[in-house]
Amino acid sequence: MSKSLSIVAVSGSLHAPSKTSVLVRALLDEVILQIGDRVDVQSHVIELSEVGPAFSGALRRDDLSPRAEEELQRIEAADLLIVASPVYRASFTGLFKHVFDFVGQYALIDKPVLLAATGGSDRHALILEHQFRPLFSFFQSFTLPLGVYAKDSDFESYEISSDALRERIAQAVTRGLPIVRTTARVDEEVSTYVGTW
Repeated sequence: MSKSLSIVAVSGSLHAPSKTSVLVRALLDEVILQIGDRVDVQSHVIELSEVGPAFSGALRRDDLSPRAEEELQRIEAADLLIVASPVYRASFTGLFKHVFDFVGQYALIDKPVLLAATGGSDRHALILEHQFRPLFSFFQSFTLPLGVYAKDSDFESYEISSDALRERIAQAVTRGLPIVRTTARVDEEVSTYVGTW
């Protein structure tokens, strides 16, 4: 495995345990399942329920703590981002947006981003199109073709209980990996190898 793929997953939930975090980790696990035997996947999960206080009091990036700065650098350096938030007041959480307000304006150009969200019912599913895609379009990122929305009834005791949701997760990853493959930074000597994902 001569190519390493860096994946950073961000859960915008403000609580733990969290259905959003469960969804983020399921998406990350699916990526690893589909390509982990061919590519060395380096993954990191950012839980805003844990690191959020490191961001909340800052008005400028140079106000951030070393921990918060480190997480921002991970986001900016990733080959693939998986981002998710619970629906809160018809959008992603304010802290999720606050974190991405610190990300460099040009740091995510051409970066593939897999979008996900959780909410109480199907009525909130369009958050992926109306909130997430415009945000990452600003960054000139590649939002992957399929996002994953999950509702409360897809979970039981903070575990995925819906076969339909599992299928959506697998499909979103399968459809997105060709874009990840073409946009990830690949050294010339391994480009042929990575093209076999």
